[in-house]
Amino acid sequence: MPQDFAPDPSTPVPPALDPSFVCDFQAYDDPTGPGRRWSTWYAVEALARGPEPRPGWVVTSQGAVDTDLGILKTGKEADVFLLERADPREPDVGVVMAAKRYRAPEHRTFHRAATYTEGRTTRRSRDRRAIARKSTFGRQVAAGEWAASEWEALRRLWTLGLPVPYPVQVDGTEILMEWITVDDGDGPRSAPRLAQTRPCVEQAADWFEQLRVALVTMTAHGIVHGDLSAYNVLAAGERVVIIDVPQTVDLVGNLQGPDFLLRDCTNICTWFRARGLEVDEQALFAELMAHAY
Repeated sequence: MPQDFAPDPSTPVPPALDPSFVCDFQAYDDPTGPGRRWSTWYAVEALARGPEPRPGWVVTSQGAVDTDLGILKTGKEADVFLLERADPREPDVGVVMAAKRYRAPEHRTFHRAATYTEGRTTRRSRDRRAIARKSTFGRQVAAGEWAASEWEALRRLWTLGLPVPYPVQVDGTEILMEWITVDDGDGPRSAPRLAQTRPCVEQAADWFEQLRVALVTMTAHGIVHGDLSAYNVLAAGERVVIIDVPQTVDLVGNLQGPDFLLRDCTNICTWFRARGLEVDEQALFAELMAHAY
């Protein structure tokens, strides 16, 4: 005759019956429609994500969806799009970022790459050979090299506390970064390039001083922008933000480093002189070189 069975209190409770193993699971619908995809945040390795501490606006939810919002601007070697990253279940914490996507070399209008890449190395010999042969694979590698170069430059400059967009992540030939905006009361819009502004003398003087301080820091760490001008600086209200840094060169490692630095000084001083400032590129260049050694 069967007897009542009393479980041994020392016997572990099966996980399915343990409340600590119970979770509230909600499935997400696959993103549909053109220009929509799952967030690529966890699709890239840790070193391909932005430096810590990360700004609070960076969305890292595994349920987030990336949505293309359209093109922001075209450039010599890449196009910049606006991309929204948001979790459908947490729409209030979504963010709009700038997505810079590098084109293959045959679709670029930028033909001075060799002068900027002097002193750089490509890690794998297979990649170096492919780039030299200009094969299809080599062109893909070259596009990725420029994206990687800008990514590393942004990470380094941001870590040094310089005024650049926060680099969110890099994935192949696409870099996601902070969208620099201004808000005039009608909502955020892209900050204008310096060349699009007409500042008063006082505002111009403040912007120039910010750039001078940034250039001192860059030069002290052996970094030269290489293509600095009023078209590669954003006027984000009272502050300036330096952009487009894939061609940064090493002041010492690149034989033309000092020439690039002088050209950067000339471009900046020429623009600010036209706005009423008494600035001289030779004096600025001498100051920067003094901090470099």
